Amino acid sequence: MSTETDTDGSGTHGSGTDGTARRLLPVASGRRTRAVLGELLRGRRGTAAAALAALVAGAAVSLLAAPLLGRIVDLAARGGADTGAAALTGPVAALAGIAVGQGLLAFAGIALIARVGETMLARLRERFVSRALQLPLDTLERAGSGDLTARVTDDVKVVGEAVREALPEFARAALLIALTLVGLAALDWRFLLGALLAVPIQVVTARWFLARSGPLYAEQRIAGGAQQQQLLDTASGVATVRAFRLTEDHLDRVRARAEAVAGIGRRLILLQTRFFGRLNAGELLGLSGVLVAGFVLVGNGTTTIGTASAAALYFVNLFTPINIVLFQLDAAQSAVAGLRRIVGVAELDPPRPPDDPAEPADAGVRVRGLTHSYAAGHPALSGVDLDLAPGSRVALVGSSGAGKSTLAKLVAGMHTPDAGSVEVGGVALERLDRSTGRPPVVLVTQEVHVFAGPLADDLRLARPGAGDDELRAALATVGAADWVDRLPDGLATVVGETGHPLTVVQSQQLALARLVLADPPVVILDEATAEAGSAGAAELERAADAALAGRTAVVVAHRLSQVADADTVLVLEAGRTAETGTHAELVAAGGRFARLWEAWTGLRGAPARPSGR
Repeated sequence: MSTETDTDGSGTHGSGTDGTARRLLPVASGRRTRAVLGELLRGRRGTAAAALAALVAGAAVSLLAAPLLGRIVDLAARGGADTGAAALTGPVAALAGIAVGQGLLAFAGIALIARVGETMLARLRERFVSRALQLPLDTLERAGSGDLTARVTDDVKVVGEAVREALPEFARAALLIALTLVGLAALDWRFLLGALLAVPIQVVTARWFLARSGPLYAEQRIAGGAQQQQLLDTASGVATVRAFRLTEDHLDRVRARAEAVAGIGRRLILLQTRFFGRLNAGELLGLSGVLVAGFVLVGNGTTTIGTASAAALYFVNLFTPINIVLFQLDAAQSAVAGLRRIVGVAELDPPRPPDDPAEPADAGVRVRGLTHSYAAGHPALSGVDLDLAPGSRVALVGSSGAGKSTLAKLVAGMHTPDAGSVEVGGVALERLDRSTGRPPVVLVTQEVHVFAGPLADDLRLARPGAGDDELRAALATVGAADWVDRLPDGLATVVGETGHPLTVVQSQQLALARLVLADPPVVILDEATAEAGSAGAAELERAADAALAGRTAVVVAHRLSQVADADTVLVLEAGRTAETGTHAELVAAGGRFARLWEAWTGLRGAPARPSGR
C-alpha cells in the first residue's frame, strides 16, 4: 500500500456488533497529502497564478484608501479654502473608484481560486470514490461502513467548505496583511515598528493554538466516524436489538459516542475562546505602538496628522485580515484533518490485476479446504469442500452463524480466504480474466440498492450498451415486465430515494433483471428473497429460478422450499460441513437436514413445491 499512515488513522478503534475490533481505514501523512495536492495542481498553475495576481492587485488598490483619507484629514486640519467642496471632490471620487476596483479584483481572484480548488477537489473525490469502490469487502467490514461514509460525507463537506470559503479568504487576507505592512513602512518605518509589537503575541498565540487544535480536530473527525458507525449499527440491527432487549445497551453506546463528540466540541470552543482573547491583547498592544509613534512624529513635526491618521487606519484595517488568517488557520486544521482522511483512501493501491489472467473452461466450481476468520482464533468457516458441475445448483443450509454467507462471499470473491482455494472452470478465482465485460461470478444479496434515476439507467449498470428490447426481455424473464409497463413513464420512470417508490419484491426483481443482463456463468444468491413477505417470497423464488436457468448457482437458503430444486444440499454447522448430498438422500438419511425438513413441512402443512427445473 502506497499510503503512509499515522497513529490517528490506523490501528483499532471501537468494536463492531460482533465484538471484533474496528480497524479504521488509513490516514495519509502530511508529506503524502502535500504531494497529492501538488499532483492535482499540475495543469492549473496558470489559473492559480492569475488568481494570485488579481488578489495582489485588489489588495494593492485597497491600500490607496488610507492615504486618501489622510489627505482629507490634512485638508480639514489646514482649514481655509482648501477644505471646500472642489478640494474634496477628487479624493472622494478616488475613494469610490478604489472601492469598485478593489471589489472587482477581489471577486475575480476569489472566483479563480475557487475554480482551481473545486477542480482539484473534484479530481480527489473521483479518485476517492474509485478506490472506495475497489476496497475488499473484508477491509470495509473491519473498518465499519461508518468510517467510510464519514469520510465521503463529513470530511468532503469540511474540505469543500475550506476550498470555497477558507482558502480564498485566507489568500486575500494574507496579501492584505503583507501589503499593509509595506504601506506602513512607506509612511514611516517607526509606524511599522509600532505595529510589529503585536507580532510576538500573535506568533506565540498561533503556535500555541495550532499545536493543540490539530490533534483535537483529528480526534473530532475520528470520533464523528465512530458515532456514525454506531448509529448505523444500531439502526440496521434495530429488530435484533429489540428482540434481545438490548435497547438500553445500544442507547448507552449511542449516548457515549455522542458525548465523546460533544466533549471534543466543548474543548474546541474553549480553545478558540482563549485563542481570540490572546489575539485581542496583541492587537491592543500594536495599535498603542502605532498611536504612540504617530503622537511623537506629529509632535516633532516629522509627519502630518493626516499621515498619522493613515497609519492608524492601516493598522486598524489589519484587525480583520489578521483575524481572518488566524481564524482560517482554525478552519484549515479541521480541513487538513479531513483531507488526510480522504487522501488516505484515495491513495490506496488499487487491486492488482492477475499476472496471468485466464478464462474459465466452463462454469464448474471447485472449492477445497476453504477457511476464513473475521477475528483471530474464531474461524467462521473451516476446511469446507464443494464441487459443482456446470449448470448445477447447490443450496447452503444451516442455522444462523453457521457460515453460509461467509462461504457464499468467499466463492463470489468478496472475501479472501485464510486458507483453501476456489476455482471456476479450472481457474483460481484470483486469476479470472475480468476484462471481457462479462463478469465470471455475480453475487446477489437480500440488501438491494435502487439507484436514483431512470429505471432503464439502473438496469444498464449491468450491461451499458443494452437496448430497450433487451431490458424488457430481462424484466420479462424475472416477471417484472407488467409492473414496469404500468409505471408512469415505463422504463424512463425515475426511481430511487427521490423517485417512484418500489416495493421490496419489485426492487429484488430489478436486481435479478440486472443479473440476467450481466449474464454471468456462476451466480451466488445470498438470501436474495429473504426480505419479501410470504406472499412475495413465492413470486421472487420463481423469478430467481428463471434468472438462474442454465447457470451454476450457489443459493443460501433461508426457506427450505428453495432446497427441493437443488442438485446438492450442503448443511453447515459452526463453519464446518455437517452433511452433504441430494435432497432425497439427506431426507432418507434421517440426520440434521431431515429433522429440519420435517419441521419445515410440518409448519407449512404441505409438501415442498415441485421442482421447476
